[in-house]
Amino acid sequence: MRVTVEELYESMGASYKSAKRVLQTDGLIAKFIQKYPTDSSFDRMRSSWTERDAQGTFEGAHSMKGVCANLGLDDLSARASVLAEEFRPGNARTMDDAQVDAYIEELAQKQTMTLEAIGAFAAEQ
Repeated sequence: MRVTVEELYESMGASYKSAKRVLQTDGLIAKFIQKYPTDSSFDRMRSSWTERDAQGTFEGAHSMKGVCANLGLDDLSARASVLAEEFRPGNARTMDDAQVDAYIEELAQKQTMTLEAIGAFAAEQ
């Protein structure tokens, strides 16, 4: 039995309601959620942070925040938003480097779980 889009969102702890508000139909949600694994925002944010490139970290996190918000991946969006604000030009840092490392690791775990769920969903389509 194939997993529905709504069931996929439930399994990811994501907001089907948010995705439906933006994309309106299950067909469009399914189309765009399956493209999420090709989005490079997370990788850009993480690699920029590894290089201690604050601007790149901000840009990657800010992009991830928007993409995830549009797809109803509210938890990922909120987590990316924290990093975007942490590295937003003009904002004072509130986390030390070790805290950022830990935060990005938590975000990476959520990202991996999300990508695995999308991959399983896509394999059934």
